[in-house]
Amino acid sequence: MSQKKITKHIAIAGNIGSGKTTLTTLLAKHYKWTPHYEDIEHNPYLVDFYEDMPRWAFNLQVYFLNTRIKHLIDIRGGMDTVIQDRTIYEDAYIFAPNLFDMGLMTKRDFENYTSFFENLKTLIQPPDLLIYLKASVPALVDQIQKRGREYEENLRLDYLKRLNGFYNKWIDKYKDGPILIIDVDNCNFADKEEDLADVVRKIETQLHGLF
Repeated sequence: MSQKKITKHIAIAGNIGSGKTTLTTLLAKHYKWTPHYEDIEHNPYLVDFYEDMPRWAFNLQVYFLNTRIKHLIDIRGGMDTVIQDRTIYEDAYIFAPNLFDMGLMTKRDFENYTSFFENLKTLIQPPDLLIYLKASVPALVDQIQKRGREYEENLRLDYLKRLNGFYNKWIDKYKDGPILIIDVDNCNFADKEEDLADVVRKIETQLHGLF
């Protein structure tokens, strides 16, 4: 009889304002998983980046990469099942290419960063389940305005739209492990218990099968 696979790492991906942190909190509570959040408050580059993107783009991306590698090492080495708010893939496949395309990261820095990531990727395990929160730009804008983070006030619509394009391209090609796509425009898991229950049912199916 085959041994049941132990779930160690659930990761939630999605654009700015898609509800990653909210869903991480709700699922951590439901399953008694340990949440790992993005440490926005103590990020030494984020405010500077929003003030001067070309100057701080490479520094910010390397900081994110380093932080997430540490999280992945801790997750695989620990005893808990961890649910992670944002993935290491998003830095490499969404934010860094977008910065390069917008002329905010130099070709030299982008190639250096990409090569560094591809080397690191060979050393890490993908999540046992990737949950992608797919959202339209209007839904993202609505959520960003609701939470009122000062450094996000200057985010432009075209920036969010470009990020959405990179997200969809990445998700279409994602083959590293199981994936669950949640359509945030039609699933209000933050406020509706039945919508959260539907997400939980889909997770159960992905992790444990139908029976």
